[in-house]
Amino acid sequence: MEDQKVIDRINALAHEEHELFEREARGEVTDAERERMKRLEVTLDQCWDLLHQRRARRSAGLDPDQAAVRDERTVEGYLG
Repeated sequence: MEDQKVIDRINALAHEEHELFEREARGEVTDAERERMKRLEVTLDQCWDLLHQRRARRSAGLDPDQAAVRDERTVEGYLG
């Protein structure tokens, strides 16, 4: 996946997340949408991690296409 495709995915997910945050602020979200917001947060973290991996590999003279999406536990573990 090219960097721009990852960036486009990040932008689309962030837009959806923002819309849900606005609806939540107005008290208009369902439990399913709250769960979607949690999944969006994880997926965004995974996309950012993938983009950082690609850039780091490129900077190190390695193939950025060898970067891979890491599992939720690994990506979310960075924060804890």
